[in-house]
Amino acid sequence: MPKFYCDYCDTYLTHDSPSVRKTHCSGRKHKENVKDYYQKWMEEQAQSLIDKTSPGMRPPMGAHMPMMPGPPMMRPHARPMMIQSRPGMARPDR
Repeated sequence: MPKFYCDYCDTYLTHDSPSVRKTHCSGRKHKENVKDYYQKWMEEQAQSLIDKTSPGMRPPMGAHMPMMPGPPMMRPHARPMMIQSRPGMARPDR
């Protein structure tokens, strides 16, 4: 009888039957191996995406003024407009 190979656990199961596969796949170590496999895969995908986009995102040194910290498109001197209500005035949100 052929043995079943689990790619996540890198091991062969002694018997290839539905009950043995079910028992193996519901085990703690198998679930941890599956989780680790996909976590590593996601990290590799994210790193690949970063590697593809990063070089075009960074300007050469000295090409322009240094960027200010904070959210994009936020000017340091810009302040939000405050609407002050006076007694007796209707509030715009009501």
